[in-house]
Amino acid sequence: MNIERVGVIGAGQMGNGIAHVCALAGYDVVLTDVDAEALDRAADQIGKNLDRQVAREKISQEERDSAVARIATTGTLTDLGQCDLVIEAATEREAVKDAIFKELVPALKPETILTSNTSSISITRLASKTDRPEKFLGFHFMNPVPVMSLVELIRGIATDEETFDACMAVVERLGKTAATAEDFPAFIVNRILMPMINEAVYVLYEGVGNVKSIDKAMRLGTNHPMGPLELADFIGLDTCLAIMNVLHDGLADTKYRPCPLLTKYVEAGWLGRKTGRGFYDYRGDEPVPTR
Repeated sequence: MNIERVGVIGAGQMGNGIAHVCALAGYDVVLTDVDAEALDRAADQIGKNLDRQVAREKISQEERDSAVARIATTGTLTDLGQCDLVIEAATEREAVKDAIFKELVPALKPETILTSNTSSISITRLASKTDRPEKFLGFHFMNPVPVMSLVELIRGIATDEETFDACMAVVERLGKTAATAEDFPAFIVNRILMPMINEAVYVLYEGVGNVKSIDKAMRLGTNHPMGPLELADFIGLDTCLAIMNVLHDGLADTKYRPCPLLTKYVEAGWLGRKTGRGFYDYRGDEPVPTR
């Protein structure tokens, strides 16, 4: 299967990162979002991230300019109809993803591969709502996409070998490494990572340590580059909660019960870096713990 034109749905942190790496690898990219301002922000962020790579001599100025020229933006979802591969990177809510696929699928070419960057939702279930479950795959990038080398590839029960091989070739062309995962809740990375973050929130909730001491302990005690609460803020507390709910609902095990404090932060709208407050307050010159 010849893939040269890639559609990316969602211009947030993940979507703009996916568009960035695909364009840099030589794919023509169509990036879409319902929010015109999000598209403008994404284009600006991609340019800044590419400039950073030029400054660090990771890429040349010519490669940077060529990548920018390959990215087109649109507010119309069906403009992705002629893409060879579509990567959905919308918010981590199944109803939202289902609605996107329902609108998009009638506009797609029969041979187009449809994928989701979901970090936890069943690929088989998402695929079943489309007309091409055999051409549907989980294509889960890590954040930040331009920096992280891993991509999880997740087959649904109906995914055929040709689709899997085509997506594996895309991963290789992006210069990344694939890990294959079975279609179980949260796959590999988040099945392991999110319960650790959730447990860190419980440690905070129970008063075992404060935000600063928990993050310091994990950075210096286990050599993690970021503490778990700092990492949760970076990911987005709403995303962390959504993944914990998928684990709890999908595996029916109480060890995956989301911490009530995590729920409270999300209810308050304190979602981390993207809203200016989470376990840290980012509105000043330096992040300050909120607890």
